[in-house]
Amino acid sequence: MSQLQVWYDGACPLCQREIALMRRLDRRAAITFIDVASPEATCPLDRADLLARFHARENGQMLSGAAAFAAMWRAIPALRPLGLAARNPGVLWLLERVYRAFLRGRPALQRWVRRYLPSPGVSR
Repeated sequence: MSQLQVWYDGACPLCQREIALMRRLDRRAAITFIDVASPEATCPLDRADLLARFHARENGQMLSGAAAFAAMWRAIPALRPLGLAARNPGVLWLLERVYRAFLRGRPALQRWVRRYLPSPGVSR
């Protein structure tokens, strides 16, 4: 079993694209990706909470938001420097603010992506 677990919204076209990219970059298969939108998904938290924010479990610790992204980046060699930089409290604070701003615009971005970009077809 992977050391890192990532829960994502498989019904979200933005999330589908990002996870498809992360899977391509995760050549060591260090991450277990779990589609929370799937009825078969095992959820350690309330499903609505997992759908509202990005979550990961790193070394038994549940993380959300920018901290969860940073954990995912640390598991992928090409992105590891970004994940390590996010261990700095100031950097993580800034990334969390950017993530929260993204969440406010997420519904509009989802509509745009659904309308204009074909689905990448995330599976696995």
